[in-house]
Amino acid sequence: MYKVKKRPVKKEKPPVLYNILENYTDHDPPGNVMVCAMTGTDNFAMRAQVLSESYAIPKDTIERLLTEGGVYLYPQEGLLVTKGAFVSKVDAAGKEPTQTWIMDVEQYAAAERLRQSYGLTLEEGMERVFYRGLPQELQDRLKKPNLGLDYATLESTVAAGGDIQYIDFRKDWSPHFKRKCVMPDGRLIETSGLEDFAELHGTTVDEARTLLDHGGTLELKDRGVLACQIINGQPSVARFNVRQYKMAKALAKEKEIHLLDALSEVAYQDPILMRALSRADTSTP
Repeated sequence: MYKVKKRPVKKEKPPVLYNILENYTDHDPPGNVMVCAMTGTDNFAMRAQVLSESYAIPKDTIERLLTEGGVYLYPQEGLLVTKGAFVSKVDAAGKEPTQTWIMDVEQYAAAERLRQSYGLTLEEGMERVFYRGLPQELQDRLKKPNLGLDYATLESTVAAGGDIQYIDFRKDWSPHFKRKCVMPDGRLIETSGLEDFAELHGTTVDEARTLLDHGGTLELKDRGVLACQIINGQPSVARFNVRQYKMAKALAKEKEIHLLDALSEVAYQDPILMRALSRADTSTP
């Protein structure tokens, strides 16, 4: 008897959402964005789902905005406006790629001032405010077809897709952007979306979102701690074990300094952590 060997079933590759990624995150906020563009077929359903999950906006709302264009204002929480808006720009003539971006509270306020002072629509005000915050190089390139890219130098699969179909200006923890977290033993662990990050560290998604949006520290179930600093609008994360956390708390009390500063000192005194932090700082998102 001969056993017939079955060929292993090949896992289906997830659809590609972006095939052009350009990093402008070193630019001063609010223009510190990733330019995420796509030539070729627009996988509309996948794009809508990813944007919906990334920005906590109902999927049907995202689908409408991607089709018609417009603005989604985040609901006001309490007496203060704490979130800005999601903007989708759609060229009705179909000559320009659709574009999406997020406005923070200050940008939203500036757009409102333009609307009230010059009689612009909110969409026009948001477009002006967003574009003028971008790096000048990117502002200039947006005026050119296909971002002024030389298709002769692009990868053949990208160039074969033709014109850019859409551009998403992003700076969030989407599954499409890998981030590195420095672990207590110096390892650099790569995570993607918020759910992946929360699962790795044993936190809730809401706790992870708050930490990565605002920075600070988050105590963990193993009595260690996550420390997050926002650098150029991007979160930089390190995890500390119980021993390192205990040292940092004692240092913060002794020197009367902030816990984040104390954790940084602990890391600087640890050659393994220091090398890991240096590698994380030089890696691209």
